[in-house]
Amino acid sequence: METREDLAEGWGPRMPVRRSPSRTLMLFSGRGNPELGRRIVEKLGIGLGRVLVKTFADGEIYVKYEESIRGADVFIVQPTCRPVNENLMELLIMIQAAKLASAYRVVAVIPWFGYSRQDKKSQPREPITARLVADLLEAAGADRVLTMDLHAGQLQGFFKVPVDHMTAVPMLADYFKFKKLGDVVVVSPDAGGVKMAKRCADRLGASLAVLTKLRPEHNEARVMHVIGDVAGKTAIIVDDIVDTAGTLCNGVEALLAKGATQVYATATHPVLSGEAYERIARSGLRELVVTDTVPLRADAAREKIVVLSTAGILADTIRNVFDDESVSALFQGENQLF
Repeated sequence: METREDLAEGWGPRMPVRRSPSRTLMLFSGRGNPELGRRIVEKLGIGLGRVLVKTFADGEIYVKYEESIRGADVFIVQPTCRPVNENLMELLIMIQAAKLASAYRVVAVIPWFGYSRQDKKSQPREPITARLVADLLEAAGADRVLTMDLHAGQLQGFFKVPVDHMTAVPMLADYFKFKKLGDVVVVSPDAGGVKMAKRCADRLGASLAVLTKLRPEHNEARVMHVIGDVAGKTAIIVDDIVDTAGTLCNGVEALLAKGATQVYATATHPVLSGEAYERIARSGLRELVVTDTVPLRADAAREKIVVLSTAGILADTIRNVFDDESVSALFQGENQLF
């Protein structure tokens, strides 16, 4: 009995983009986030490639491309979100199948890069799992990786192949700029997130504050202090990931206690594990603004969650990579929402 969808179906008309008689851009989606794949091909003006992806009764994954990809530039969209290990294995198999089918180049489009938080050894006898995942992608045959807002930018150094590291920060910042929230302070949830928060603050012309926290266990954190002036201001907490939402909701309470008039939050990747949805719904948060790198649970409370699509950013990057053009303008945030 198969446990997940059997087919990542083709979508839209088959209109492959050709840059020369021998090169074709083709995009396929795994089962991790097929809706994002459909949005990207819509932006590109092409059809989603046809690929059969199925899970056997024992849990093994099977992949078969249902059209010729010989000589094509194949882009595979697959965030390694929940179920993480299944989606990662599916991506590896799709990459290898494309190489064996004589694709000219295989680009792994991984909007959310799972295991990115395991990027160093914090204690003896721990793995560096992010490096392991990089090695697996290269061993499977990925010629290039396209990802977004890595938890630690130095993960790019784990790869021998090119890595395009895009960001959703300008798009997220422009959303708040459009809302005209008045006197705003951008808040980093910890010292490690200051760089990302500073970029958002600069784009909004806002001041900056930092939360300090204690992390006694994995997936557990307590906000300790607020560094910076938040009294009488609208606070926007900026992070790359919202996982269990414990730190986020503690931060909301701390900011309101320090006199913030209202608190918003934004993050590129809505991992939202465990009781995250319930915590957000119960919190004093006005809105949590995220992107579609990770699909939200359909059965969860989502009244406070706003989703912006990364399809435009990813489509523009895919187009530039295919055309061998610079993506530096995209790195600098030229792709805006408004």
